[in-house]
Amino acid sequence: MEKKPNMGRQKIKIAKIKKKNHLQVTFSKRRSGLFKKASELCTLCGVDIAIIVFSPAGKVFSFGHPDVECIVDRFSTRNPRPNSNAFQLVEAHQSASIRELNLQLTQLLNELDDEKKRGDSLDFMRKDSQKRFWWEAPIEKLELIELEQLRDSMEELKKKVINQNNNLLLEIKPPRMTTASSTTDIHSFGYCNGFF
Repeated sequence: MEKKPNMGRQKIKIAKIKKKNHLQVTFSKRRSGLFKKASELCTLCGVDIAIIVFSPAGKVFSFGHPDVECIVDRFSTRNPRPNSNAFQLVEAHQSASIRELNLQLTQLLNELDDEKKRGDSLDFMRKDSQKRFWWEAPIEKLELIELEQLRDSMEELKKKVINQNNNLLLEIKPPRMTTASSTTDIHSFGYCNGFF
């Protein structure tokens, strides 16, 4: 039984790509692959490396270990990198300083985020309380609908106050008069006839 030939990975002809979209996609993939291989070479062999690439659109991309500028300066002046303990000490101090500054930056950004959330929460609470207590706003700033709602609410409140007052007065039993003609009724004093 014969196997069907599998397309699999095929060798790509090395020639300039004509379509701009394909060119850009290929450039991005190959650039990241190139930088990855350079990083692996630095890790495995402990070498210093600098790569500078210009995209078809003219953008500059670079990769360097330990730093592109350091490598380019070394190349342009042709001075070898000093291997002294003092240089390593300075590098270690710079790395520690950078780590400390990054930590401080992270903490400050977290605090800034927390303060923004707190500010948003306070704004929401302020707006919510203004909506709930709109009747406390200056009357001059109220719309017609809000004024009508305020009037209706005040009338409803007045009714409730009168009813509560009448209920409390009914609970208090008036002193009985000693006259034989009749007992005193709370309604005869006019409390329930709208004189409140």
